[in-house]
Amino acid sequence: MIRVIVVDDQTLVRQGIRSLLDLTDDIEVAGEADDGMSALAAIEEHAPDVVLLDLRMPRHDGIWTLNALRERAGDAPPVLVLTTFDSDTLVLDAMRAGAGGYLLKDVTLERLTRAIRVLAGGGTLISPSITERLMRAVGRRTPPDEAGLPAIQQLTERELEVLRLVAEGYSNREIARALFLAEGTVKNHVSTVLLKLGARDRTNAVLRALHAHVLD
Repeated sequence: MIRVIVVDDQTLVRQGIRSLLDLTDDIEVAGEADDGMSALAAIEEHAPDVVLLDLRMPRHDGIWTLNALRERAGDAPPVLVLTTFDSDTLVLDAMRAGAGGYLLKDVTLERLTRAIRVLAGGGTLISPSITERLMRAVGRRTPPDEAGLPAIQQLTERELEVLRLVAEGYSNREIARALFLAEGTVKNHVSTVLLKLGARDRTNAVLRALHAHVLD
């Protein structure tokens, strides 16, 4: 069973998400929170597999929560942003802060549960639409300070192919099918790409590659 925590300042929204997820056989709502501070307490208490997080909340908002979770010692659960705010800048800020995926609240139950399962399985949800938003937002932003980060190493053609598919939201299994490779081989390529880009995860790799124009 995949255990999730719903973080949203609106009680009706939390209850609605809980009611929808109750319709599934493999996902349950383990707890709720109405802002970032209470979210940290709920995560500590319930140890969820995935956190569903709104961005705009009073007191401690979603970006604050993501940054607080990123500072934890490697035991933070993956976070799926679920919000009504359709903003390129917010997408970029959320992904930079460590979100594993970004969905709007008008999403279908099928897409929501699929996203939860992807994150619970260790994947990230970088859909083509999110990648387009990231590229637009990156184009309007000053490149981040690269001080302290390792230099980006040149990728091979195969590694670039894998990175492009990662940016389009493909899982390792889907990349393996697309490139006619073994899944273990793809996993090794992804690990090498992260190492060469000096990235901590797939989302961070896409962001750094976009800033460095590796994916142009």
